[in-house]
Order: sequence, then C-alpha cells, then structure tokens
Amino acid sequence: MDNFSFRSPTHFEFGGGAEAKTAELIKQFAGVAAENIKVLFVYGGGSIKSSGLYDRIKTTLAEGNINFIELGGVEANPKDTKVYEGIELARKEGLNFILAAGGGSVIDTGKAIAAGALYDGDFWDFYEGKPVEKALPVGTILTIAAAGSEGSKDAVIVKTTNLPEGVTPKKHGASGECLRPVFSVLNPELTQTLPPYQTAAGCADIMQHVMERYFSNTAKVEVTDRLCEALLTTIITEAPRVLFDPNDYDARANIMWAGMVAHNNICGVGRAQDWACHNLEHEISAKYGTAHGAGLAAIVPHWARFVCDKNPNKFVQFAVRVFGVQMHFDNLRQTAFEGIDRLANFLKSIGMPEKISQLGVTESDISIFADRLIARKGGGSGAYVRLGRDEIITIYKNAL
Repeated sequence: MDNFSFRSPTHFEFGGGAEAKTAELIKQFAGVAAENIKVLFVYGGGSIKSSGLYDRIKTTLAEGNINFIELGGVEANPKDTKVYEGIELARKEGLNFILAAGGGSVIDTGKAIAAGALYDGDFWDFYEGKPVEKALPVGTILTIAAAGSEGSKDAVIVKTTNLPEGVTPKKHGASGECLRPVFSVLNPELTQTLPPYQTAAGCADIMQHVMERYFSNTAKVEVTDRLCEALLTTIITEAPRVLFDPNDYDARANIMWAGMVAHNNICGVGRAQDWACHNLEHEISAKYGTAHGAGLAAIVPHWARFVCDKNPNKFVQFAVRVFGVQMHFDNLRQTAFEGIDRLANFLKSIGMPEKISQLGVTESDISIFADRLIARKGGGSGAYVRLGRDEIITIYKNAL
C-alpha cells in the first residue's frame, strides 16, 4: 500500500425527510452569522418541482429566515454557460453559500460556481489544470445516486463557449479539497420517482467509480480491495431489486450510500488509480449528451477485454470475488474473461447499452475522440494499462 493523505469532512444527513433540516444545516456550516447568510439555490429542470421537493426546500429556507436567490435550469452534462451565469449572480448579489439540489450535474455546477465566484480569472482555468484552492461553501440535496459528487472533491463541466467553429464541446474535470460539500442531505425517497434508465445508468456510474480504483497495479491493498468488492456486489444485488420495485426504500438507501462511498475516495487511497474508461466516455457524452453511466457501460467491458491479456491478475480476482466465477487454475485467462462476460451481461440486464453506436457514435468520431483525449491527458490515459492513441482507437472500435 502506498502512503496517502485523506480527509473527508462532509456532514451527511441521511434518511427519509432529511431535507427538512436544510436551513438548520446551512446555519451550522455557512461560516457566517445566520443573518448574513445569502444562498444561491441551484437546481435543474422540472422534476424537482413536480416531485414537490422544490416547494419543500423553499419552505424550510423561508422558515429558517435564510435569504436566497434561485438559479434553475441546469442540464445533464452541465454546461459552462450556467456556471458563468451563477458566478455573475453570486458576485452581483454578494452570495456566500451554494445550495445545490439535484444530481451530479447540478452539484458539479454548484461547485464550479463556488470556485469561480472567488477567482479573478476564468473559472475554466481550473478545468485546464489550475488547482482549486478556495471556494464558497457548498451544501447538497441529492436526488439521484450516481456521480458521488455529494461527497467528492471533484466536479465535471462541459465547455461550449469560445470554441472554434466545428469543435466538439470539451468535458473536463476539476478537483480540490475545498470543493467537498460541507453537508449533503441524502434522502433515498427522493430517488424513487427516477425513470428506470436513469436509475440503471446511476448504478453503472457507481460501479465504474469503484472499478477505476479497483483495477490497480498497487500490491497488497487488501482493505481497499475488499471495500471495492463490497460496493460492487451491493450494486449487483440492489440494482435489480430497485428496478423491480422503484419504491424499495432499503434498496434505494443502499445504492445511495454506495454511490457516495464509491467516489469520496475512501476505497481509492493508497493505490494507483486508472480512470481510462471515464476519459474515453467523456468524449462521447461531450458530443452526444449521453447519460454518463450509460456511456461507461458501453465502454467498460471492451476496455476490460483489451487490457485483460496485458495484465490479467486483478481480473481473475474480480471474477472470483465479485461475480463468483469458479477458479480455473489451469486457465486463469478463462476465469478472467468469464468475470468480464458476467459484468457485461449484468449491465445489459439492467438496460444499459452494449455498444457506443447505440449512443450515436460513428466510426468517423473515433480518431477525433482519440486525438482530443491524447491532447487532454498529455499523451496517454490509464494506469492499469497505459493506453496510447492506437490502443484508444482499438477500444473505441471494439465498442462500436
């Protein structure tokens, strides 16, 4: 196990009706006197209103005498335009706290606004590699278990402005400890109205957050290996249950907590991490607006089959411990590939795409995606097996 530093200061308020405590939590974590708190309330589209959550949040803020201004309309695969709008609003109104109610797109938009509001330059600098060193405090109310942004230090935004004509939007991430939410409200009931496809895509996203950490060349990391395996088997168990019965509170609760644990990095400390599949997928969803988890599901088995022969050991462990494959001691490759096949079949069984062509990707996209990824990641991607341009193109073609 490698040396590491880890800090995860987010306060989690978990359970049915937990959003009623929002005003109380803002007062506790805003860092200023209650009468001086000025909140930017960030949210997405119509679902927050049709579910009644929007009204409940406004009620608890009003009852708590919290001053707030709204910024709605955040889209999936969140765009920089909404971030610029939020930064301008925060500066103009002297806002000092961000409340993001929604899924990863809303939370990531809130984080980007929180960083940009305190920065003299263009917030996109953080998405080109500049460290994020300070940000307004962010609180979240989670409505979809997927991205893990409610507990992480990361935020992903799509750049659509100031691009040369004909250039596909860029989907980049920024990171900084100051971006970890100061609190997150996790009420599994808020996810019960999600369409099955969104639920399944969220589960696929959670699984890949785990696998980006699990497939590592770092030796003797049994604790985090076992944490990863527990999270994966939880999703394998609970996803079919919640798709069968969307109102299964306990299944929703297990998935929601797994989503947070999968990406606050407690299962990734002390080990090299990969992230190749995320990089491959970001090119797809930047162009086609794909649900991130669905794009990952269409990529991951093809990445796994490509890299497995180059480094099969962890795939053997994955097959046996996660999917219960019988160990073939005389043919470890067979064991590993049975595990990959079971992963692919599981993702298919919950309604995820098997091929990136199902998401709109064409053969003409592939070389463009590969060139952009190589440029963005400084010559290659991944750590379990380092992928150069030719390898990236091969995986995309195999996934097509």
